Amino acid sequence: PLEYEDHYSEKYAYMPRTFFIGDHAQMFPHMRNRVYLEEIRQSGVVNKRSNSFVLSGVNVTELMKAVGVKVSFQEVDFVFNGKKCKHQTPIAQVESLRSIKDMIRSGVHAIDFNGVIIQNGLNAPQSQANQTNRIASGEEIPTNLILTARRQYNLPENENLVVYCNFNQLYKIDIEVMKMWVHILKRVPNSVLWLLKFPAAGEANIFGNAKALGLENANQRIIMSNVAPKEEHVRRGVIADICLDTPLCNGHTTGMDILWSGIPMVSLAGESLASRVASSQLNALGLPELIAYTKEEYVNIAARLGSDPDYLENIKAKVWLTRESSSLFSCRQYASDLEDLYYTMWYRYANNQPPDHLS
Repeated sequence: PLEYEDHYSEKYAYMPRTFFIGDHAQMFPHMRNRVYLEEIRQSGVVNKRSNSFVLSGVNVTELMKAVGVKVSFQEVDFVFNGKKCKHQTPIAQVESLRSIKDMIRSGVHAIDFNGVIIQNGLNAPQSQANQTNRIASGEEIPTNLILTARRQYNLPENENLVVYCNFNQLYKIDIEVMKMWVHILKRVPNSVLWLLKFPAAGEANIFGNAKALGLENANQRIIMSNVAPKEEHVRRGVIADICLDTPLCNGHTTGMDILWSGIPMVSLAGESLASRVASSQLNALGLPELIAYTKEEYVNIAARLGSDPDYLENIKAKVWLTRESSSLFSCRQYASDLEDLYYTMWYRYANNQPPDHLS
C-alpha cells in the first residue's frame, strides 16, 4: 500500500489486476474437468458434497456414458458480480467402488473401470523410455482419467467431514498461526487439517504445539503427507475443502495451485509483499470475502466455511468458475498489463519526468 512508501527507496508500479500469475491453464488443462465418484446407496440418496473420490481428465464424457454409471449433478446457484450463476459438478454413481479401492490398496498404476481407463493418481505412468516422468512434472498432459482419493493420503472419508489444508513449507507456520488453526479446528469439530512433511523434521513440532494449545486427539485431527511431484501436488487439492493460508509469508505458487484445483483459500493480509500475495490472488478472482484483516476475522471466515455447508459449496463454485474467467491465470493479460507499465515508465523518462508511483 502507498501508506508504506517511506519503507522503501523505490517507487511502486501497481499491476491493475494481480502481480502474481500462473500458467496452470496450459500445464494442467485436465483439471478443468472433475467428476465425483460415489457408490449407489440403497436409500437412493446422493451425497451431493462427496469429494472423497474425484476423477480429473481432459475428457470425462466417456465415463458419464459408460455402462453401469448413473449420473446426477451437484447444483449450486449463486450471485457473482450482480449476475445469477449456476454451477454443476457431475456425480458418477456406480454399484461398487471395490475395484477403485483395490487399485489404491495394491498400488496398481491403472485399471479398466466399466470400459474406461482410470489411472491411480499416486502412480503417474512413465511416458518415455528414458524414464523421464513428464506427466508427473507437468510437462505432459495425461490422456486418461486420473483418480484422486482421500484414502490415498490417509484422510478420513466420513460424510460431511471438512478438510482444511495448507501445502506450504512448515517454516511459514509460526506459533500465532498454530493458535488460529487450533482455534478453527476446535470451532469445527468435524474437521481435520492436512499439512505436508515439508520438511519431515518439522512434523514433531506441529503435533507438539497443537497438543500444547489444547487440541485433543491431535494425531487424528492433523494429517501429514509427503511432498509430491508437481502434477500430483496441484491435483490433490481437489479432495480438500478449504485452504488456510500462512499470514507471515503467504502461499505464492502454492496459492495458485490450490485455487486452480477449485478450493477456496482464506488469507490474512499483512503489510509486506510476501504477506499480501494471496490477497492479490483472491481480489483477482473476485473473492474479497475470503480476505481477513485481523486474526479474529481470519478464524471467523474459516470457521464459517467449515460450519455452513451451503456457504462452502457456494464459495467453491465461485472459485471453480472464476479461475477460468478472471485474469489470475491469464498469462496473455498479465503480459499486456506489464507492457503497459513499461510503456508508461518509458514515456515518463522520454519526457524528462522523474520516477513516480504508477497505478
